[in-house]
Amino acid sequence: MRIETGRRSVTALSTAAVALVLGISEAWAAAGQPSPWETGMQEMVTELGQSVSNFHTYITWLMAAICLFVLALLLVIVARFNENKNPTPSKTTHNTLLEVAWTIVPVLILVAIAIPSFRLLREQLVPPQADLVVKVTGYSWYWGYEYPADQGGGFKFDSNMITEEKDRKPDQPRLLGADNAMVVPVGKVVRVQVTSADVLHSFTVPSFYFKVDAIPGRLNEVWFKAEREGVYYGQCSELCGNGHPYMPIEVRVVSEQQYAAWLTEAKQRYASTDSPAPTKFATAQ
Repeated sequence: MRIETGRRSVTALSTAAVALVLGISEAWAAAGQPSPWETGMQEMVTELGQSVSNFHTYITWLMAAICLFVLALLLVIVARFNENKNPTPSKTTHNTLLEVAWTIVPVLILVAIAIPSFRLLREQLVPPQADLVVKVTGYSWYWGYEYPADQGGGFKFDSNMITEEKDRKPDQPRLLGADNAMVVPVGKVVRVQVTSADVLHSFTVPSFYFKVDAIPGRLNEVWFKAEREGVYYGQCSELCGNGHPYMPIEVRVVSEQQYAAWLTEAKQRYASTDSPAPTKFATAQ
């Protein structure tokens, strides 16, 4: 039984390795959604996201260089200072130059990491003047979007995952397509205000590089400026309950002309039908 299990494990690993090699050309996902065998971040369509992706690559190579340097030191020590070559160990206990080096070099590495990371944090947390504000509310388990009236909106709508195969459009991936998408114009700064009506959620769109918690009673903000038209998907990234896997986010980035046309249509489609309930007065008997 153990031998058979071992063979199956080796076969599975071999199959995975072959598939990885064959699928390496598909490893870099197109913008907007994940792809099979994806090994890196989704393609970024915002300037901030591209900067973060470049920083991530920079840190990865820096860590690889440090690991290789430490490995080289270990190999040199093993080769030069083993018992066969050094039957009598050295009595040296202090080396001023070495002690200064292993103090200064880590500090320089941290500075090389801190400067670009602080720059990215500032760019992320100090948003420019917004061209559009959209309020996003997390519910159990769907999203609600609200467009303010002073920016051509004045309506709100809910967005649920498409569950029926016949209702999905050809460009909508399974479990990520929504019946009503958030629509924004390309090349405009969009400020997203995020909150929750019940439990903790997390509003996340990888291609825009943002992930912000939706907290009841609190209004969090994030911003993005999409530089390319298209459809971009995300999901709730907080374990919010048994409906957590079914809270997709679909954002459609369109031209200004298409956005203006969508606003006109949305005002009619999502027009509020709520009316105040008639007031009733008690009558004395």
